[in-house]
Amino acid sequence: MRRRVAVCGLDAGAAAVIRIDAVWLAVQPIDMRAGTERLLASVVQVFGAAQAHHGYLFANARSTRIRLLVHDGFGVWCAARRLNKGSFEWPRNVAADAAPLALSKDQFDALVLGLPWQRLEQMRVITRM
Repeated sequence: MRRRVAVCGLDAGAAAVIRIDAVWLAVQPIDMRAGTERLLASVVQVFGAAQAHHGYLFANARSTRIRLLVHDGFGVWCAARRLNKGSFEWPRNVAADAAPLALSKDQFDALVLGLPWQRLEQMRVITRM
């Protein structure tokens, strides 16, 4: 008999529905009224293709809202997050032909909380008081 473990009230099989192996940052702002089809078209335009199990992050012009588009191998998922105060740390003044920017798990976690994800390595060490 196979035993399943519940995660936060969800069945273990349901908790593993969305797998994200890589997260990519789209640095150009996007209209947050865009639906999944328009976001998917932007992914194809910017990154060349939507890879299975990859997430693609978009922000509005003020960086107060972000959208995550994930291709799970069968379809696409779209999630949104907004900040009531402040803005997300988003790269500015990046050339349109610049190489795609990939985020580590720690950088992604910091970004969605509104923390300075670009300086995570510097923040791990205190060098002076």
